[in-house]
Amino acid sequence: MPRLENQVALITGAASGIGEGTVRKYVAEGAKVVIADIQDERGGALAEELGPSTTYVHTNVAVEDDVARAVSTAVERWGRLDVIFNNAGFGGVGGPIEDLDMNAYDDTMNVLLKGVFIGAKHAARQMKAQGSGVIINTASVAGLQAGFGPVVYSAAKAAVAHFSRCLAVELAPFGIRVNAICPGVIITNIFTNSLAVPAEMREALLPKIDSALASWAPMGRSGMPDDIANAALWLASPEAAYVTGQAITVDGGLTAGRSMMEFGERLAGAFGIDPAMFAAQRGGK
Repeated sequence: MPRLENQVALITGAASGIGEGTVRKYVAEGAKVVIADIQDERGGALAEELGPSTTYVHTNVAVEDDVARAVSTAVERWGRLDVIFNNAGFGGVGGPIEDLDMNAYDDTMNVLLKGVFIGAKHAARQMKAQGSGVIINTASVAGLQAGFGPVVYSAAKAAVAHFSRCLAVELAPFGIRVNAICPGVIITNIFTNSLAVPAEMREALLPKIDSALASWAPMGRSGMPDDIANAALWLASPEAAYVTGQAITVDGGLTAGRSMMEFGERLAGAFGIDPAMFAAQRGGK
């Protein structure tokens, strides 16, 4: 039996990257899915491709009326809302703290943090009435450790992770589970959207970014949208029925620490020792 048979889900940031991958997983596992995004062309095309199990709704997660409409669409079309995946995001404002543009700060927090609160607010109202539901929020390894993202992005993601824990406690008596997923280096357009290149050229840069970052995690590869989609599928399924209040890291071991062999290779380089000795111990990687 499909793992999400007869389930209704709403996914934000669903027209590309992690969101798109999760839409495809959920539909393949029997779910009906509201595709919520601001990328109208991509979102509409995805809904058309996947057929009547999906519908696209233009949704800016920082605008409460948009999110409320997306939730209402799910309920009006399919009668309930079983899962919301608050996934929409972007890199947001960067730069030194002394130069921080506060308008850009507000824009960043409105999407990365306020949008998650809004999604949870409107989903929880419907889920309480049903007596069940699953809320999944996209946090980040940048919210767990310093050095993995801009300071505002990192602070917002830390708040998302803790919000998920707090909300899990609040909503547990109503049969609602709440968890966060903390992705590591996942190869999506979040790495290219801020670059000063034409939008149509950005996806072509992803293989170069993948190549540059592949060795960062101990597993020796970058993450792909499906890696996060698989986690979101499991959290939404009955298999995770006793899992709530968690910030689950999916990062190929990135936050676990660096390999001792890698440390040895770097040390060997510093002292002029042949690093091949260490590479052999790592299986030639």
